[in-house]
Amino acid sequence: MANSKTWIKISFLSCLVFVALAETGEADKVPEAPKEDDGVLVLTDDNFKGVIEKEKFVLVEFYAPWCGHCKALAPAYAEAAKQLKKSENPVPLAKVDCTVEKDVCNTHQVQGYPTLKWFKDGEASDYDGPRDHDGIVSYVLERSDPNYKPPPEAVLTLTKDNFDEITQKEELMLVEFYAPWCGHCKKIGPELEKAAKVLQKREKPIAIGKVDATVETDLATKFEVTGYPTMLIMRNGKKYEYKGPRNEPEISEYLINQEGEATKLKATMKEVKNFIKEPNNNDPVILAVADNTEDPIYKLFVEANNDVRDDYSFGHTFAKEAKKYFGLKKSAILLIQPDHLRSKHEAKQHVYQDESGSPSEVQKFYKKNYIPLVGFFRTDNEKRFEKKPMVLVFYDVNFSPTYRSITQFWRSKVVEVAKEFPDIQFAVANEEDSEGRLKDLGLTESGEDVNVGAYDAAGRRYALVDEEFSEDTLTEFVEEFLKGNVKPVIKSQRAAPKAKPGKVQVVTGNTFDQIVMDESKEVFIEFYAPWCGHCKAIEGYINKLAAKYKGEKDIIIAKMDGTLNEGPSQYAFEGFPTIYYSLPGKKNDPIKLDGKRDMDALVEFIETNSKVLKNKKTEL
Repeated sequence: MANSKTWIKISFLSCLVFVALAETGEADKVPEAPKEDDGVLVLTDDNFKGVIEKEKFVLVEFYAPWCGHCKALAPAYAEAAKQLKKSENPVPLAKVDCTVEKDVCNTHQVQGYPTLKWFKDGEASDYDGPRDHDGIVSYVLERSDPNYKPPPEAVLTLTKDNFDEITQKEELMLVEFYAPWCGHCKKIGPELEKAAKVLQKREKPIAIGKVDATVETDLATKFEVTGYPTMLIMRNGKKYEYKGPRNEPEISEYLINQEGEATKLKATMKEVKNFIKEPNNNDPVILAVADNTEDPIYKLFVEANNDVRDDYSFGHTFAKEAKKYFGLKKSAILLIQPDHLRSKHEAKQHVYQDESGSPSEVQKFYKKNYIPLVGFFRTDNEKRFEKKPMVLVFYDVNFSPTYRSITQFWRSKVVEVAKEFPDIQFAVANEEDSEGRLKDLGLTESGEDVNVGAYDAAGRRYALVDEEFSEDTLTEFVEEFLKGNVKPVIKSQRAAPKAKPGKVQVVTGNTFDQIVMDESKEVFIEFYAPWCGHCKAIEGYINKLAAKYKGEKDIIIAKMDGTLNEGPSQYAFEGFPTIYYSLPGKKNDPIKLDGKRDMDALVEFIETNSKVLKNKKTEL
């Protein structure tokens, strides 16, 4: 009986202790097992520690639902999770929504999305692997499975010992020169591997290789590698510039289009005539007229075209009648303009016949003759109009058969003026396709059927205003433009007053030449944007510079709002802030600040480049 009472007391006391512990929160909590989302474990502030401590290896993605890069990664990450779950030694992939689970994200100092971390025995390290399915799987297995043997890379590793042997036997090959530490190289590496796998499965495979330029320094020097990654096309050991994309599947598509010769055979004279007289073609064609594939001109033609195959339309013919048709006595490369773009003042065809010439000389021949006396300026070919000065005539340009006569009516007037000014590039442009240029010239509301703009070598714009278009008005405009009597059209705010001593001088587009290009002054000029955070951060430093050099009458500290004003092309800015130091005698070659922008760095920039300050020190 005594024993029975004792047990009753013990049981009663145990219940009281359990209730007390439960009420004070000291009873053990069993964390909820993590849920899965498409094969990926969903971790929270509550279950994160338990999962990390339980699993020897875990890869965790810290993400935000609105993050574009996170969304792009999600499919590959999920597929990798499913594959790794089925492996001999399964490794979980997990994710944490940092917009909800803020404690764990703060603990692991997550500052950007997606952030991936590799956990081994609970210890975290930054994930530095690829972000595609195969790359993630390989990364995890290499670190978790001692028996794992990665599949051989599809991209060939090239060294000084095998480079020539491999590249010389390949008709077409892509080679990447890289550095192991290069971020861009790490990004493109998986893309090249994917492309290589696709291309090696083709009936006629295309190889991709890579060279570690930090190890194979002789190869890097031989191929003039100065930055990473450097991509080259190799054709039987000869190098050509790679002008293609850096993502798959675009890489493999580009390389497939690079196969074979850039030129197509025109076997009969009918094919030749159709090629050179294509009615809808607004660009010249380039035709090799040769005897056979062993003809030196043909071989030179083929080699020259490899590097520019995307830039021109090439054809070749071995037809016996071709030389007579084109008035040739020997083989030649011909550049032929469309009939509607060739005037009576121009040769019917441009001819190259130097068998001993080089590919670069042939390419110069193409470039020199590509634009006719009056070209057709379009958005898809504007880079070809490099020659300056240039005069553009804007109207309703349309060379289709229905509208060709009216288009040629205006163009013929431009031709008659152009022949008198051989040092100027002339072209016509469709006004609807050139709204941006017309706006920059201030001609969108001109009310004229035909508008004219001119561009000088410095990138400045000039407009023909308040004049009805004719040969005479165009001629007069060009003459005055060449004499410097036409004022440029400049994007500008209203001119700011002259700054007081010790204050920053505000420059506008219209006052840029007066202030910055003043040959009697040294000018420190900052191009800024009102919304730019970095600009706001250094605003105080710029004000302090003006105060510091208050006593230097020949040094001006200035700034210009780059969103509302513009200056000469020598003072180009693609981002904000951009800072230059402009010296007398070198106004067209300003010194750009590349580096830190704190107060000490800005002072050093001025004192290193200022002739005024150096002369004062010399005098002392």
